[in-house]
Amino acid sequence: MASFSQWVAAARLRTLPMAIAPVIVGSAAAAELGAFHLGKALLALIVGLAMQIGVNYSNDYSDGIRGTDDDRVGPFRLTGSGASEPKTVRNMAFAFYGLAALAGLGLTLWSQAWWLLIVGAACIIAAWFYTGGTKPYGYLGLGEVFVFIFFGLVAVLGTTYTQADEVSGLAWSGAIGTGLVSTSLLMANNVRDIPTDREAGKLTLAVRLGDTKARWSYPIMLALAVGAPLLFVPEHPWMWLMLIVLLVSIRPSLIMLEAEERAELIPVLKMTGLLGILYAVLFTLGVVL
Repeated sequence: MASFSQWVAAARLRTLPMAIAPVIVGSAAAAELGAFHLGKALLALIVGLAMQIGVNYSNDYSDGIRGTDDDRVGPFRLTGSGASEPKTVRNMAFAFYGLAALAGLGLTLWSQAWWLLIVGAACIIAAWFYTGGTKPYGYLGLGEVFVFIFFGLVAVLGTTYTQADEVSGLAWSGAIGTGLVSTSLLMANNVRDIPTDREAGKLTLAVRLGDTKARWSYPIMLALAVGAPLLFVPEHPWMWLMLIVLLVSIRPSLIMLEAEERAELIPVLKMTGLLGILYAVLFTLGVVL
């Protein structure tokens, strides 16, 4: 039976900033529209965190039963290690999806944006079939598309809309940037796993691009993420603060490009998660100052 610390490790807390950042960015965009609402922001945060943990557990389950995690370099896995029964991990994933659904329902009722029910259902379906089902799209190189859309566009724009009943160009720039930062984290994870994923038949985008191109995509995505909100410098001069993200990204980018051992890439996940929070905080300062 898995211990509490093993369940926490398998939840992959280093990825949680990717659920927090969209809510901060979306709320900042709502504030720019004069419509920030703390209660709705907190509900959106619960949705994001529950979805992220649910995805992590469902990936643990699906990759584990397929044998993809039998020789894993990265973080601890419950199913692949045999620490927990697969069905227990699966049920835990469903529990967090259920929590996300309840919080999302509350947010929908509060904002009266009924179309969010369809979006929420799509999020859960996409989260499960990332590595679940008979033909998981994460094994086809489409995982980055899912992350960009749901942890970038949907999360940020949904947060903004539930508070302001509209979205702005600034919200779109933040959504694109946040989505790219989240996608860069997934790319770092998948570059680390290229050898084992290739052997297991998991054709992630990193596997399809090849080692060199996949590594270079990381700093490119971060640069584009910073560039998106800089388009609004004429209206928000303090948005130049986003350039700090580029400076901080130098170290993880160099590790991505130069690391020879796959284990050396593990710290990049934590660094990228912190970059996501820094991105959101600086975006917010660029709006409010």
